[in-house]
Amino acid sequence: MKSLYLFGVILLLSACAPPAPVRQAPETPNTPSASITPVPEAAPSRPSVADAGQPLASRADVRAFIRDMETRHGFSAARLQAVFARAYAQPSIIAAMSRPAEAKPWYAYRPIFVNAKRIQGGVAFWRANAAALARAEQVYGVPPEIVVAIIGVETQYGGNMGKYRVLEALATLAFDYPRRSAYFRKELENYLLLTRAEGIDPLAPRGSYAGAMGYGQFMPSSFRSYAVDFDSDGHRDLWRNPRDAIGSVANYFNKHGWRTGEPVATPAQVSGTAYSALVSRRLGQPEYSVASLQARGVRPEEPAGGVRLAMLLEFQGREGPEYWLGFHNFYVITRYNHSQLYALAVYQLAQEIRERYERPYAGAPAPEHLTRID
Repeated sequence: MKSLYLFGVILLLSACAPPAPVRQAPETPNTPSASITPVPEAAPSRPSVADAGQPLASRADVRAFIRDMETRHGFSAARLQAVFARAYAQPSIIAAMSRPAEAKPWYAYRPIFVNAKRIQGGVAFWRANAAALARAEQVYGVPPEIVVAIIGVETQYGGNMGKYRVLEALATLAFDYPRRSAYFRKELENYLLLTRAEGIDPLAPRGSYAGAMGYGQFMPSSFRSYAVDFDSDGHRDLWRNPRDAIGSVANYFNKHGWRTGEPVATPAQVSGTAYSALVSRRLGQPEYSVASLQARGVRPEEPAGGVRLAMLLEFQGREGPEYWLGFHNFYVITRYNHSQLYALAVYQLAQEIRERYERPYAGAPAPEHLTRID
């Protein structure tokens, strides 16, 4: 029964994955390109999408971009022209940019990501990939539940990696979204560089409306900087290879300063009025010692260590504000997605997954058709 259960889980996860990107013979670049780290989202604008029904190759701004890629990176202009001749701007992407989930209050945001389906899916994903997760923790120091929760929040464990051609998503935002055009133009540049390096047809991969890719929804610059070939098969495949995805997410956290064994966050109680000036409204690193926060009316509900630095966080609960202390590792999670809501959802989902993984049938009898495998 153990082998049948694992086989079933792997089949379920594999069935959800999109077709593998088509690989092609890579071109030889003339010059290397520096990796660019993604920047936080800015407020969306709603420009019209020029020539939405025409191939991107027909546009003067795209042709100028192609010439630039030829000059600076040694691409074949004819080959890029042929690629963009089969790609189109997508007006729905511009509309989607104005509907971020982070605009919701915490009480509405949390259930989207911390729910029974994602918890159960996380346990199944952990069991199916236990060896890779254990090795990622050994190599990068990031606990399995954090890696699993990231993949769960981003794509429901590979079940929803996005429906848009990555090339079209990035090009639409690079050329028809002026507020962020410089950022997405750079991401489009990075995307073409990575598909050339990995031997992937640039028209094949699909991702989110913002051009994020694979299990962990890496932007192209993050892919180039942090994706790893975790199973040493010669390719960094974040679409169909959960081992590469696991190693890449763990490497991302490691490179952004994850501190092994340190806490992420703890709920807190507040009293008086002095605490209100200490609530963190930005995405900076923790700057107040726990002792100084306690002196101004903040009481962590779990032992936190007086000298440890923390930030006081306030979230809109259904019955009033919730307060948390976020530590350095909480800040690291916000490097993956620049949102305090996101970081807390990842942390809470991770805690629920670990609890269920370690005690899968706590409080309920085991289903008769399953055999425990932990």
